[in-house]
Amino acid sequence: MSFLQIQQIHHTYLTKASATTALSNVSLTVEEGEFVSFLGPSGCGKTTLLSIISSLLKPTHGTVLLENKPVSTSKNKIGYMLQQDYLFPWKTIEENILLGLKLSNRLNEKTKSEALSLLSQIGLKGVEKQLPKQLSGGMRQRAALVRTLATEPKLLMLDEPFSALDYQTKLKLEDLVSRTLDEFGKTAILVTHDIGEAIAMSDRIFLFSAKPGKIHKTFEMPADLKRLSPFEARNHEAFQVIFQSIWKELESLEPRKV
Repeated sequence: MSFLQIQQIHHTYLTKASATTALSNVSLTVEEGEFVSFLGPSGCGKTTLLSIISSLLKPTHGTVLLENKPVSTSKNKIGYMLQQDYLFPWKTIEENILLGLKLSNRLNEKTKSEALSLLSQIGLKGVEKQLPKQLSGGMRQRAALVRTLATEPKLLMLDEPFSALDYQTKLKLEDLVSRTLDEFGKTAILVTHDIGEAIAMSDRIFLFSAKPGKIHKTFEMPADLKRLSPFEARNHEAFQVIFQSIWKELESLEPRKV
């Protein structure tokens, strides 16, 4: 049985004036420890599907199972990392990374020690008493990752977490996040508009078509690429071939101009 099962998801947004179908008949599975990406044009329902998987949004039709149980019963098993770090500006970095543990009543000396140890492992030793405004954007995102991992989620949702960063910082964080998730054996779903990012970080890529959102094609990354860090993967000969293949598929999804 697959770790995550998404079964025939259909979702329509209703207003008094209109009905807009965001997703239609989306089914896929994700295995434990796998890193997958949702890629596609704007309006293809990627973030809507992420919200449904995390049970923040109830689908019009369909089911999502995590470890063969309804995802609505698994909220504490899912962590989120977003484009913005959402660190509380008036709290220290230590207070911020321990917040999830505190809210879930799991904060004790052991979990606190583990969270602070992870902060050190991720290259942020010595910033515990600083405020978020004293850190760079990349450092803040690393702190946000520690806050997410501190609660030990089984499934991590990454919604364009690097898109607001400069290119050099983005590449470094791709490597850091990929290595950290691999070390902890985490399962992750990345929503991105960046083809290169998806190829470099993923085991599989689900390419969505828009209006309504459907899975257009699935790309399995070759074993040689999966073994490399995201930075190394970008320099592999297979990278450009896969990039061009996905680019062509995306081009085919664009509306034809008359």
